[in-house]
Amino acid sequence: MTNLSVNVNKIATLRNARGGNTPNVTQVAIDCERFGAQGITIHPRPDERHITKKDVYDLKEVVTTEFNIEGYPNERFMQLIADNLPEQATLVPDPPGVLTSNAGWNTKENKEFLKDICDKLRALGVRSSIFIETDLDMIRGAADIGVDRIEFYTGPFAEQYHNNADKAVHPYIKAAELANELGIGINAGHDLNLKNLGFFKRSIPGLLEVSIGHALIADSLYFGLEQTIYKYKELLVD
Repeated sequence: MTNLSVNVNKIATLRNARGGNTPNVTQVAIDCERFGAQGITIHPRPDERHITKKDVYDLKEVVTTEFNIEGYPNERFMQLIADNLPEQATLVPDPPGVLTSNAGWNTKENKEFLKDICDKLRALGVRSSIFIETDLDMIRGAADIGVDRIEFYTGPFAEQYHNNADKAVHPYIKAAELANELGIGINAGHDLNLKNLGFFKRSIPGLLEVSIGHALIADSLYFGLEQTIYKYKELLVD
């Protein structure tokens, strides 16, 4: 099956809105794993509007599944990676003030920069993944960089899904086929939810992992966290 990594950023957002430590981010991560999540994802942004630097170190102590840290690979981010050695580092091309990740890397223009970062991650024993769109030239560029995995930015798929699901997913199928040919692992994330995830999973060959936060946490308000994780995992079974 495709693995489910739960992004706990929104738990930290809720905690930070009131101060204190409710809800407890580390406890939620522990519970997500206990309820069946195969990974925990965080995106510690420089302004600490959700996940803080302290959260990164605290989560490293408790996460027993795959720990995935996302972010723009500046000096601060790379230090967090070196100190905590997650199983995976997902590189996103976010400028500092962006609300959420909404575009993939240009792997041609950033080839040398990304290659250097991926080489450093490999030396640390950390799997590299880069946030990317479905442009086939960008996929080929990812192979030239030597990245271990790509994470498809699935925002455009989610936006178009209700109008024409087959048309919405078609570019991802072609990109996935090329990635498989090139020996690159495939992850996906952004606006995947209980309505569109099953179709995406069935359509994409070789989908290894999805990272889901906003929709999953929102659904848990209605279904509870345990049942929500169960519902998402059901959609990811082969």
